[in-house]
Amino acid sequence: MDTNDIVARITKEVLLRIRDQDHETRDRIVNNGEDTVRLSGNDIAYTLEYSLLGCPDISQEQLIQACKIAKRYRMANICVLPYHVSLALEYLRGSGVKVCTIIQQAYGASSTAGKVAEAKEAIKNGAEEIDVAMNILAIKDGKFKDALKDISEVVNVAKGKGTIKAIYEQGLYTEEEKVAALSIAKESGAEFIKISNYYSPKRASVEDVKFVREIVGDHIRLKIDGSISTAAHVRELMEAGAHRFGCSKAIEVIEGN
Repeated sequence: MDTNDIVARITKEVLLRIRDQDHETRDRIVNNGEDTVRLSGNDIAYTLEYSLLGCPDISQEQLIQACKIAKRYRMANICVLPYHVSLALEYLRGSGVKVCTIIQQAYGASSTAGKVAEAKEAIKNGAEEIDVAMNILAIKDGKFKDALKDISEVVNVAKGKGTIKAIYEQGLYTEEEKVAALSIAKESGAEFIKISNYYSPKRASVEDVKFVREIVGDHIRLKIDGSISTAAHVRELMEAGAHRFGCSKAIEVIEGN
């Protein structure tokens, strides 16, 4: 067993032992040699991205309350539409909870220049993480160089300023297109691949995570988005190799633990 396997096993054992401890452990830090795990009431809150992306009619007061909840549980971030990035930052500044937004959720079919401009504005307004839709139409047409250039330019704009998550909309691709899309995301330099089910009723599964891992290897972090509603599901996907979970039901996941 190599050093990484030993560290991973020990870290898992430690997390299991402290999962049921008093909330006084919430400020402890467990370091597994690469990623820092924060304990916030339980062992999974730090992996959750509290998503408000499905709330086009959310009020300012509702957004502020959501920010307070994200801070209380020390979630990874809060995902808001671009219009609300500045406001979310105002209420999260200094908390350790990041502001995430999304660019071109609808098929990623705008111009590259438009995506780059959106990314620049989001970063200027305070977004530290950006979910970016890959150009699905280009990939479906076999124009892989165009799709790679598109996502790579956004990654380059954000380099050193923000984390880019390339959105892999798995429900829209054939098996061959899935391999192409994942290879493009990997080559682009994106820090995360977001396994999305926005256009599909499919629930994210362990098999999905394993498939992505087979294509991209272990050096890119994975975010799961869609139908995350229980702590058990989160832990199952974590065990398979996922790191983050976009979740509109974050409170239910945590309190239902």
